[in-house]
Amino acid sequence: MATLSERTALITGGGSGIGLETARLLLAEGARVAITGRDAAKLARAAADLAAGDRLVTHAADVSRPEQAQALVDEVTRRLGRVDILINNAGANLKERRFRELTPSSYDYLMGGNLNGAFYCTRAVLPQMTARKDGLVVFVNSVSGRRAGPLGGAAYAAAKFGLRGLAMALAAEEADAGVRVSSIYPGEVDTPILEQRPNPVTDEHRRRILRPEDVARAVLFVVALPPHVSVPELVITPTSQLFV
Repeated sequence: MATLSERTALITGGGSGIGLETARLLLAEGARVAITGRDAAKLARAAADLAAGDRLVTHAADVSRPEQAQALVDEVTRRLGRVDILINNAGANLKERRFRELTPSSYDYLMGGNLNGAFYCTRAVLPQMTARKDGLVVFVNSVSGRRAGPLGGAAYAAAKFGLRGLAMALAAEEADAGVRVSSIYPGEVDTPILEQRPNPVTDEHRRRILRPEDVARAVLFVVALPPHVSVPELVITPTSQLFV
């Protein structure tokens, strides 16, 4: 495993769930970390929990807005010097997710939160990576980005399928520029997004599915590999969830 002591990671959706646990693991490996999300108070609580001093930066932003994504990357670069690793982890869903329930505004919201934000952040950080000929972009996707179904909903699946295509095209275009791209596809994870399920999730069900730290370990595995190693795609599911 490569050392992370001289590396800087920017994690979207870093205030809770997978993003927060990924930040915890990367900090433990010596990395400098920036976390972002829409809720400044949530980020402050996360920072207090992580207690990483000046190796941790928080910056509230709605990355589905291109000007905020650019300002985020500019601020993190100013404060930490560079962004070596971008982890596009932010995501969103709604209870009204069936196709017949979608509206133009809810569809746009899900595209913004699950696809557009990743594009805007990647677009903002890519020039410094290509200039150095070194960088890693990780897309925390979903099995809904490979297998569409009613659980995630039509717009969520469309956004996640788009995220897969974005990642694959980016990897092909920037391979010679030294930029690696990896997509991670978790199955069901016990994160706050479960609160947006149409039907309440039982405690028994939560015990059977992935925990945020499980996915965070998968992200760390990809991030800590040396530059000559690439993991284009990685699927991680609970034992109880079939992937066929």
